[in-house]
Amino acid sequence: MAQKNGIGKKGRPREFVVVGLGRFGSSVAETLTQYGHDVLGIDCSAERVQHLSRDLPHIVQLDATNAEALRQIGIGQFETAVVAISGNFESNLLATVLLRRFGVEHIITKARTRLQKTILLEVGAAQVILPEHDAGVHLARRLSSQHFIDFLEIRDGISVVEMMAPESLFGCTLAESNLRQRLGLNVIAVNRDSGIIPNPRADFRIEAGDVLLVLGRIEDVEMLRE
Repeated sequence: MAQKNGIGKKGRPREFVVVGLGRFGSSVAETLTQYGHDVLGIDCSAERVQHLSRDLPHIVQLDATNAEALRQIGIGQFETAVVAISGNFESNLLATVLLRRFGVEHIITKARTRLQKTILLEVGAAQVILPEHDAGVHLARRLSSQHFIDFLEIRDGISVVEMMAPESLFGCTLAESNLRQRLGLNVIAVNRDSGIIPNPRADFRIEAGDVLLVLGRIEDVEMLRE
């Protein structure tokens, strides 16, 4: 374990280290393990490490703010790390700094505020997530639209949105709806009672009850309800 292996190429298993095994960190580590990746879990709590050892084949009790301890386990051999030390921003910050110092190339860190996010990005985190903020935004957007079922933000404001077809599109073909030219939206699949229709053609006609899978910006998708 912990040898650089061309992460992500040709679907080969990848290697991750997850620092902090609270609810968030343990969920990340366990899910990556279930997907067949090699994961090293690190936590300073002996009780937590013992509890999770049944689900994580590679787990160690360690203070991730201790540079010498990190050096001894060869932390620099990992390319990707998730830092999720619960409720302790200083520890998250120091662990992120040390991981960068040891050569970990891609560090994803958890934060609670935008200020924390800014600081973590400044010290070398490649990506900072705010789980509570993101969950709140996700719920608010779902509640604000009677059409939204779910959505997944991919990158830079672009999302895949699962939504009920609005009444304004009933009976229209995709070409007639002019969604791509008018709003920059692409319907990539349709779910109706007869089954999933991937990559529907321009002459596909939208019916009441259809569930659309739409690729585009959330604010543009929201314009469909107006």
